[in-house]
Amino acid sequence: MRTSPALKAITVINFRRSSSSSFLHTCRLGRERLLFSNNFEALFARRTTPFRLPQARFRSSFHSNSFMEVFKAAYKKGSMARDSVAIRADQKSYSYDQLASSALRISSLLCSNDLKTTSEKTKNENSAVLAGGCGARIGIVAKPSFEFVAGVLGTWFSGCIAVPLALSYPESELLHVMHDSDISMVLSTEDYREVLQNVASKSGAKFSLIPPVPNVSSETTVFDQSQAEKMDGQRGEDPALIVYTSGTTGKPKGVVHTHKSIDAQVQMLTEAWEYTSADQFFVRGIWQRWRESYPVNGNRAGEAITAFTGVPTMYTRLIQGYEAMDTELQAASASAAKQLRLMMCGSSALPLPVMQQWETITGHRLLERYGMTEFVMAISNPLRGARKAGTVGNPLPGVQVKIAEDESGSDAAGVGEICVKSPSLFKEYWKLPKVTKDSFTADGFFKTGDTGKQDEDGYYIILGRTSADIMKVGGYKLSALEIESVLLEHPAVAECCVLGLPDKDYGDAVSAIIVLEEEAKRDQEKSKPVLSLQELCTWAKDKLAPYKLPTRLFLWDSLPRNAMGKVNKKELKNQLAAQQ
Repeated sequence: MRTSPALKAITVINFRRSSSSSFLHTCRLGRERLLFSNNFEALFARRTTPFRLPQARFRSSFHSNSFMEVFKAAYKKGSMARDSVAIRADQKSYSYDQLASSALRISSLLCSNDLKTTSEKTKNENSAVLAGGCGARIGIVAKPSFEFVAGVLGTWFSGCIAVPLALSYPESELLHVMHDSDISMVLSTEDYREVLQNVASKSGAKFSLIPPVPNVSSETTVFDQSQAEKMDGQRGEDPALIVYTSGTTGKPKGVVHTHKSIDAQVQMLTEAWEYTSADQFFVRGIWQRWRESYPVNGNRAGEAITAFTGVPTMYTRLIQGYEAMDTELQAASASAAKQLRLMMCGSSALPLPVMQQWETITGHRLLERYGMTEFVMAISNPLRGARKAGTVGNPLPGVQVKIAEDESGSDAAGVGEICVKSPSLFKEYWKLPKVTKDSFTADGFFKTGDTGKQDEDGYYIILGRTSADIMKVGGYKLSALEIESVLLEHPAVAECCVLGLPDKDYGDAVSAIIVLEEEAKRDQEKSKPVLSLQELCTWAKDKLAPYKLPTRLFLWDSLPRNAMGKVNKKELKNQLAAQQ
């Protein structure tokens, strides 16, 4: 049963956005869960609090007003509640007093500056202007931490829009986001001062360090009820975040999410994946952290990790790390991993061999799900029930999905573009009204740009990006992902990327870029016979139709992936086509 989101505390989990690291980082804010993701993969929350706040206040939207209710409730409970833990990060704990003080200080900082408001040109082109504030965009650069949370909350308190900036972005990409979203001020921690000051000056934005965390013993800010009342007001339809897409199929676009769409995702994932106050997320030193959570002696750690989510590349690397361990360490690692409640995989297709090997090691059948920056998460294999390899499951509660079949007479019935309608759907693309309009069907479904189909049980199968993964070969429409999944079963293949290169006779030529397993690489270095196109096709002929077999083969040392583990096929196709 869905619980109302009364917030005693929040856990923030930060996937770095799009072209940055996909690795999870965790800080903990007591018992309530809120997940931010720079790629906006998911946001979720669940109430497990003794505070009984007015139900009506929490049914409307997940906005800064809701956070203000949290603080007001905490202060009504007295000093004990104000001093209780709101955030745990980097082995430190921070109280509600400290969070309130920091957020209000940041809000005051923003309000005291003469920030650029939305220009008249932008107002005409884009509706993302806050009714209750200036609508200025605030860039936030910080590792997942207390400062990051305070920066987002302080931005919302001031009526501005938060624009998380990826920590790994090169200057050119940072400048694109800065200029495109017309950021007025950048908030940063000391770690990134030098880089961000330079970028801010080039984009005409102001720069400020995020104020230091107040020392609770000497610098506590009393939470003033009158301050909260000034910030009250329903902001559900107002923009809260602008998150940029990965840009793997085009220029990164700013996806505008409202407070309401965030709240919808919170409710959706809480129900679907049963997040509770017991869940903890982590990534750095993954195997070690799991062993610390569940030691061999059976004494579970107090802050034991319970849930993990990653991209296929991460699981591949974890398997490699596991295989490099001695027998005793493998046993301890596998035993610890088995005790996690939930393990998920997303961002790109999970190869069947990786899923099977991971299940053999840990006992976990990875839960695959489907999401995009534009709606966060929409389809998922069940938490309880059959998790089918090669599928992403069924729509989450409140989500509608349909397949818009190709009307050009394609030979594949039931195959078409996946279209989604969800309460967590984004508001618009920043300053791109025509693109926004063209991205929706007449009946309000968002056109994902992904081609898919349903299996006999109604589970959705993602065939790939229509523009990059669907090849037209001699009149057939082929899925690059389907061919990749088969080639990855070859014992010598560690990674592969299949794409269509221009061919004057067939339209596209099925082309495979292969990264060999380490043993095969060593054989190659010894001048032993390596994998050939003929050998690969002979091996695959019983698994793939003749017209799906590769006609071109490239052996590479590695695949160029972004930090989300994705390969930019559009860029690769252009590079390889130019070499033909």
